[in-house]
Amino acid sequence: MATVTNIQDLRAIAMRKVPRAIFHYADRGSYDETTLRANKADLAAIPLRQRVMIDVSDRSTATTMIGEKVALPLAIAPTGLTGLFHGDGEIHGCRAAQAAGIPFTLSTMSICSIEDVAGAVDKPFWFQLYVMRDRKFSESLIERAKAAKCSALVLTLDLQIQGQRHMDIKNGLAVPPKLTLANALDIATKPRWIASVLMGKRHSFGNLAVRQESDSLSTLSQWIAGQFDPSLSWKDVEWVRSIWPGKLILKGVLDVEDARIAAATGADAIVVSNHGGRQLDGAVSSIKALPKIVDAIGGGKSEIWFDGGVQSGQDILKARALGAQGCMMGKAFLWSLAAGGQAGVAKAIEIMRKELDVSMALTGVKDIEQVDRSVLAL
Repeated sequence: MATVTNIQDLRAIAMRKVPRAIFHYADRGSYDETTLRANKADLAAIPLRQRVMIDVSDRSTATTMIGEKVALPLAIAPTGLTGLFHGDGEIHGCRAAQAAGIPFTLSTMSICSIEDVAGAVDKPFWFQLYVMRDRKFSESLIERAKAAKCSALVLTLDLQIQGQRHMDIKNGLAVPPKLTLANALDIATKPRWIASVLMGKRHSFGNLAVRQESDSLSTLSQWIAGQFDPSLSWKDVEWVRSIWPGKLILKGVLDVEDARIAAATGADAIVVSNHGGRQLDGAVSSIKALPKIVDAIGGGKSEIWFDGGVQSGQDILKARALGAQGCMMGKAFLWSLAAGGQAGVAKAIEIMRKELDVSMALTGVKDIEQVDRSVLAL
């Protein structure tokens, strides 16, 4: 970790440490990956406005997200298979996030269960829900999140049908990982990863243990295709709202019309996101969608957050300047976890915080609450 200076360093370490199939699950996108590339390119193309000779001592990156105090406007996004990037990865990620003063979101498709994580940390975390065909099972997940005292529920809207991710199919990604002739050599060269994952509490989907059948786990894509529900509608958001008493976050909005409907549900936050370029390839980048959604519903009761290519503190600054109250990071989190476990995640968060702090100073801003479009050279 001593020589790591940015998130791309952590990505390079992760590429060496974990099997190809696991790395590609985090790193790649759907179809031709045009949206995946656009997420990063469009963020990079936004110029910052350099300012000089302004007193920028005593800076602060602290703010709030849905009323929760955060050390910087960043939360760890829900990510599937986290515990396969590092044994008990969800626990390590949650501990690192809470120590750094930012929220952690546990995915429905996590390896460690809600109960595993709740029993290993001292503070509440957020839980992400996929509404499945079996509504009773989805309701049971909500009840388990209540019992674990999760402080917010993140409802993902943009995975009614899974976009095809070519590399997952080519790699034969399975849960738990299966040893085949094609991947045997690759896995054999990762002894530390093998030891880490084998020592973890679980090796398959912890939250779905009661629903899984051993013969259903041929590949991740095939399994998910049979579980997610293309008939989902805004009525299901109302249903979730009726049985979840806490803060509700709607993730996966990219269109102004959808944003207006989402805000009308009374959601506490709406996350502008294209699922990391892993769903509709050819969709607009999240950062291009953000300003239009802010103009349409900003100032209402729902906070607007940003997700899609957040890999530096400057990305956070740009999203904040364009109206996002907070950001979520997914790929950067998984890379850092694979690179160094809890210490790797802590390093990633500190890199983000320091980059944000320095960039604020060089744009003439002392407090994150003062950031607006004036920091951009547009």
